[in-house]
Amino acid sequence: MNTLRTVFFMTLLTLVLVGIGGAVGGSGGAFFALVIAAAMNLGSYWFSDKIVIKMYKGKEVNSGLLYEVVQELCQRNNLVMPKVYILPQSTPNAFATGRNPSHAVVAATEGLMQILSREELMGVMAHEMSHVKHRDILIGSIAATIAGAVSWMAHMAQWAAIFGGGDEEGSNPIALFAMAIFAPMAAMLVQMAISRSREYEADRGGARLCGNNPHYLASALRKLEAANQSAPMPKVNEATAHMFIVNPLRGGGFKNLFSTHPPVEERVRRLESMTSF
Repeated sequence: MNTLRTVFFMTLLTLVLVGIGGAVGGSGGAFFALVIAAAMNLGSYWFSDKIVIKMYKGKEVNSGLLYEVVQELCQRNNLVMPKVYILPQSTPNAFATGRNPSHAVVAATEGLMQILSREELMGVMAHEMSHVKHRDILIGSIAATIAGAVSWMAHMAQWAAIFGGGDEEGSNPIALFAMAIFAPMAAMLVQMAISRSREYEADRGGARLCGNNPHYLASALRKLEAANQSAPMPKVNEATAHMFIVNPLRGGGFKNLFSTHPPVEERVRRLESMTSF
């Protein structure tokens, strides 16, 4: 179901791009915007492991509890062993990145290591390995590329509305202006929906990797949510917030609409309802 949702939202995001592209610059304009956005996102996708690890001052480990848990998960499920890093942050959290399973990185903060049991740690790292297995970094990068192209076309729509441009004669400047405002917002909402769908799927996939045991991750999520609400991670780059297993930024109210993470209560409820697969 989550995979179908991802396909649906990716299709919807593409239709938003085609719609605004056709209104402003035709198919050629939409394609050009897509190329520009792809060029902007390619570097961050290809070097995501190095960029994010350096940003959070991660240190690679080749032994210890975290490494052993990841190694056990990989051996048990026939997965490629990723590089393992510990981040010097006291707020408990974790993420996975890398352009493919052969160039993957999983990372956990020092705070996460301090508050979770071995079983809970396994649930968290299984979630991250599920992201790696299903190439969610690639999916997120494609979604970001299309959303970026929509934003670029929206800027073109603004200029077209001001100077009377558009793909067709007699284009309505008010309609172009409205499209310039609402198309990027729609693209952002769809992009966030894709991210939330992948989180649900990673929860489910992580439970499978733990021997069909969803309770390890459910227990860990409760602890992580409480810790991040009381003391969010300082100096978080918003562009990387979607990568973490729980939202490292303060949310609530209207902000939840634009959150890359589904509510933890719902994630826990779904996990605990997984009595069979």
